[in-house]
Amino acid sequence: MTLPKRQAETVSVTEKLNWLRLVRTENVGPMTFYRLVGAYGSVERALERLPELSRRGGRAKPLKAPDMSAVEKEYEALQKIGGDIVTAGEESYPLALAAIDDAPPVISILGNIELAHKGCVGVVGARNSSLNGRKFAEKLSRELGENGQVVVSGLARGIDTAAHTGSLRTGTIAAVAGGIDIIYPEENKNLYEQIKEQGLIIAESPLGVPPVAQSFPRRNRIVSGLSKGMVVIEATMRSGSLITARLAGEQGRDVYAVPGHPFDPRAQGGNHLIREGATLIRSADDILEAIRSFSGKSMHEPKAPEPRFHGPIPEDLDPPENATDIILGHLSYSPVAVDELIRTCLLSISAVQTVLLEMELAGRVKRHPGNKVSLLQE
Repeated sequence: MTLPKRQAETVSVTEKLNWLRLVRTENVGPMTFYRLVGAYGSVERALERLPELSRRGGRAKPLKAPDMSAVEKEYEALQKIGGDIVTAGEESYPLALAAIDDAPPVISILGNIELAHKGCVGVVGARNSSLNGRKFAEKLSRELGENGQVVVSGLARGIDTAAHTGSLRTGTIAAVAGGIDIIYPEENKNLYEQIKEQGLIIAESPLGVPPVAQSFPRRNRIVSGLSKGMVVIEATMRSGSLITARLAGEQGRDVYAVPGHPFDPRAQGGNHLIREGATLIRSADDILEAIRSFSGKSMHEPKAPEPRFHGPIPEDLDPPENATDIILGHLSYSPVAVDELIRTCLLSISAVQTVLLEMELAGRVKRHPGNKVSLLQE
C-alpha cells in the first residue's frame, strides 16, 4: 500500500468530514477504506457506491455511511477541546505512520503535530512493572529526548507512564486506544493534561468512545508505526508489548529489549525478543548508536510523489456471477494471501478484488496486513 497523494494546501472542512464519514462507516477498516478510494477515485464517489457494493456482497440491509450531521457534531466537539483531525492525504499526516499497510485514514490530534515529524522511538512495557523497570524507562526516555528523539508510548500505567514522564520536557507522543477525550487509566489525568499542553496525543477511535480489548492492538500499531525503533522494558510472554514488538518488526522497525532475571515473569518477554534477534539495550547510548546507522530502507518508506490511490477501476469489469461462490470456497477463518487466492480461483485480479471489497462491506470477510484476507466468524 503506497502513500496517499499529500496535499500541501489546506484540506477543506468538507473534505475532512467526508473522510470521517467513510472511515466511521461499519465494516470499513483502514485497508478497506484505501481499496474503496483506490477503486472509485475519490472518497465522495466511494460513499455513493457503499449501498450497492454491500448489497452485492450479500448484506441484507444496504450499508450506509453516517450522516454528515453526525460527523459534524464529532468534529465540532473535537475542536471545542482544542483538537483537530488529520487525514492521510494531508502533508501534516506523519510520513512514518503513512508508510504502514493499515495506516489510519484519519487521526484525531491534541497538541503539537510537528513532534510526529521528528525522529521517534517507541517505549513500551508492563503495566505492573517493577520500581527498577519504571526508573530505567524514565531515565532512558529522558536521555533519548535530550539527544533529539521523541518518545512514543501508549499512556498506560507502569512503563508507559514512566516513558512519558521522562520525555515530557523534550517531547512525547501518547497514542490512546479510546477516543482522544477519554483518559485511561484515570490516574494519568494530570499526565494527560501535561502531554496535551507540551506534547501530542493521537487517537484513531471516535470521540467519546471508551477503550475496549480490540482497541489496544490498533493503538499499538500506531505506536510502532510512528517510531523508527521500539524498546520493550519488562513484558510477560502474553503481553501487549510483545504484540507491539511484533508489529514493529513487520513494519520494518528496529526492535530493542532490556534483559532481565530469568526468574522474573516480567523479564520473559524481553529475554525472548533478544533470543529471537532483538538488540539488547543497556542504556540510551545503545539505541542512539543503532539509530545513527539506521538506513530506513527496512521501513519501506514510500516515495512522496507516488499516490496511494491510483484512480478509478472501470466499472464495466463486473465479476462473473459465480465469482463470489468460487472465492468463498477457497476462504477460511485463517488469513490467505490475495495473490494466492487469485491464482487458485483462476479469476481476473479485478474480479477477485471487486468481490472481496463487496464481501468486506457486507461484513463477511476481513482484510489483514500483508494483503491477506479471511472469513469473519458470524
